[in-house]
Amino acid sequence: MGIRRFKPVTSTLRHTVISDFAEITKSKPEKQLLRPLKSSGGRNMYGRITSRYRGGGHKRMYRLIDFKRDRIDQECTVLAIEYDPNRSARIALIQYPDSTKSYIIAPLGLKPGDKVISTLDKDVEINPGNVMPLRRIPLGAAIHNIEIRPGQGGKIARSAGISAQLIAKEGEFAFIRMPSSEVRKIFIDCRSTIGQIGNVEHETRSIGKAGRMRWKGRRPHVRGVVMNPVDHPHGGGEGKAPQGNPHPVTPWGRPTKGYKTRKKRKYSSQFIIRRRG
Repeated sequence: MGIRRFKPVTSTLRHTVISDFAEITKSKPEKQLLRPLKSSGGRNMYGRITSRYRGGGHKRMYRLIDFKRDRIDQECTVLAIEYDPNRSARIALIQYPDSTKSYIIAPLGLKPGDKVISTLDKDVEINPGNVMPLRRIPLGAAIHNIEIRPGQGGKIARSAGISAQLIAKEGEFAFIRMPSSEVRKIFIDCRSTIGQIGNVEHETRSIGKAGRMRWKGRRPHVRGVVMNPVDHPHGGGEGKAPQGNPHPVTPWGRPTKGYKTRKKRKYSSQFIIRRRG
């Protein structure tokens, strides 16, 4: 794993920094684990734009990822590490004893030939890729793909280079320090995967050119201050006018830029011990 820089033969390659994809061991995905992925272009079921500046993008298929890992006490073998165009992390192709294959998020250090297992009450080694309840994981361990409710499947910490930390256990709850530094209570019977997610160099990449964002389906984003007053509350003015509005708003008048939108009495607030930041 590493990063790749280019000779500045063009103005865009001068700034481009991407992954070298050295950890990828298989170029073609498993056909039975693919599903069609239709692009919405930012439009809802009525054809109206609800997310602006979306459209185009490269065609891609969705990889079915096993976030639940609910085949208990069946040791499986890692066959390959693959690229997934739908997420920043790499994915690992695993095979169970009955020759069934599935995809999981590839943790750091996992390589073809390794064995991984998912368990509920069995003593297994604390190795990357193994899944077990929080009650069986030692304090201080790095974890990812954490469930919020038992049996629901992993929801938390699934991006490249990410890991959360198990810092305490008390009663029916475990205390998890999130990648954002938020400390949160999670039911101790929820399961998670051991280790840090791979592709750590993802945060060092540099897009380099606008075309690379177009491949992702992102169209050019227009600032409100350069629009006309009819199009945006920040628009208008003679010459190069600043924002002007002491309370910046969206095109529809909703406060933005730091305005907190979390509900005051949201049900999950009782599980947050320390907020991020």
